[in-house]
Amino acid sequence: MAQAWRQWLATPLGRYLRHWEQAQLDAAVVDVFGYHAVQLDTPELNGLQANRMPHRWQVSSFAEPLDSPCDSPGIPFALVADGAALPFEANSLDLVIMPHTLELCADPHATLREVERVLMPEGHVVITGLNPVSLWGWHERRKSLYRRMGLRDAVADGVGQLIAYWRLRDWLRLLGFEVQMSRFGCWRPAVQNNRWLARLAWLDRWGARWWPILGGAYLVVAVKRVPGGRTLGATWKKAPVRSGVALPAAQRHHTVQPHEPSLAVASDTEFTAQATGKSSFGPR
Repeated sequence: MAQAWRQWLATPLGRYLRHWEQAQLDAAVVDVFGYHAVQLDTPELNGLQANRMPHRWQVSSFAEPLDSPCDSPGIPFALVADGAALPFEANSLDLVIMPHTLELCADPHATLREVERVLMPEGHVVITGLNPVSLWGWHERRKSLYRRMGLRDAVADGVGQLIAYWRLRDWLRLLGFEVQMSRFGCWRPAVQNNRWLARLAWLDRWGARWWPILGGAYLVVAVKRVPGGRTLGATWKKAPVRSGVALPAAQRHHTVQPHEPSLAVASDTEFTAQATGKSSFGPR
């Protein structure tokens, strides 16, 4: 399947797709910083060439010959590994690029969960795919009919089930990703003729303005978000417990100074002595 996909990338329509995706990947990763970056599959697209991370690897999910008929030599593979079981520690990668990886793998859900595992918090994932809600998607759905008729103008040989843009956004949100940017492109019909592709170049300008979500391909950039914790202070530094008993207003707002006369209220015995003219200590 992967070999058929790489052969299709050498066709006029495949070169048209690679040209658009390469430009979008360069713009998406040029300002992504970190230390470790990985690209999964499709070596004909060098998604890491504009990135400046010191450690970058190319991983292939298929143990097939690496010779490619494309005019672009691609980048060499660093290792071959299953996309659902990447040989990286959890929270160890800063950037993962997936050019049509979900369409080529057997279990796209498991592959996306594995990418979420190896990405660090605030790490980036860049995904490209073919849009089923487009002229290219319509041709892909009619692939079986074309083959019965002996035609070979299917959009992409070797690609599995196409994943819609909105479905991919839902998958990313369920895994804790935040979609940061999305782009659509390739509004020209799926024709394998360089002359007709050149004549229909005006559709790219009109499509970007009038029907952007109907492009033949899309690119999504998402960031892994992890809810932050609350830092607790030292447990031995406790604030003094205040009493809940209310104080009289006189004690809260007024303090008797030594040179001020006392404001104490006389007792009943003193009031009775003053009324009878006698002192509480005896006769005067």
